[in-house]
Amino acid sequence: MIMLASTRYPAITPSARPPLVIAHGLFGSARNWAGIARALAQHRDVVAVDMRNHGESPRSPSQGYEEMADDLARMIASLGGRADVLGHSMGGKAAMQLALRQADAVHRLIVADIAPVAYSHDHSAIIEALRGLDLDTLASRAEADRRLAQEIPERALRGFLLQSLDLHAAGGPRWRLNLEVLAASARALSGWPRVDGRFEGPALFVTGAESRYVLPEHHAIIRALFPGARFVTIAGAGHWLHAEQPGAFLAAVSDFLDG
Repeated sequence: MIMLASTRYPAITPSARPPLVIAHGLFGSARNWAGIARALAQHRDVVAVDMRNHGESPRSPSQGYEEMADDLARMIASLGGRADVLGHSMGGKAAMQLALRQADAVHRLIVADIAPVAYSHDHSAIIEALRGLDLDTLASRAEADRRLAQEIPERALRGFLLQSLDLHAAGGPRWRLNLEVLAASARALSGWPRVDGRFEGPALFVTGAESRYVLPEHHAIIRALFPGARFVTIAGAGHWLHAEQPGAFLAAVSDFLDG
């Protein structure tokens, strides 16, 4: 049993609204959501977590969605027992699992660019590229970017991944990721554990117009599990919609939370 590391953003104008818990995606951390979290903390406390095996959260030998849902449940229990939950990608699947398995813990659910389905791809190639980076001879982030470019040509993706590289750690550079466990869990992270139940509460599914993670044929699957689901598509955004179109993303999330 672990307790996730988190960054808390107290409400600028406190209200009776429940807190918002933000769960990042694979290879991410709470720090990736700092700008979004601050903007959403106008009238509610916001807590951005580091998921297990990411950031400053404890290392664990497993990375299953049921376990990640339990991690979120413990965080919500520490906040009073009920919260709004926003999850992106891996964090979105964990948030959906939480809502389906422990519905009383979730007031409103926001899922960013992921569906409750198994995907045919995984991120093994990215994990192996990160594991293959020789940290002992690394002098700068620019040098890390140059080396990773041989395996990961997308500049924006490299920039995102390198946010989890700690160049100034005691003992030398290190990843703020448990790459061994993520590698062993790659297939499970692309999957979707079967779970009985439905979440009857308000749910918003926000997708990037240029992303292929949530397809039209997924809508019926989503509505079967989340009958109150609403869908919003963000123009000009792909999978990292909150970073690519933060204004539109914030507007959609704020309207839903305050509606």
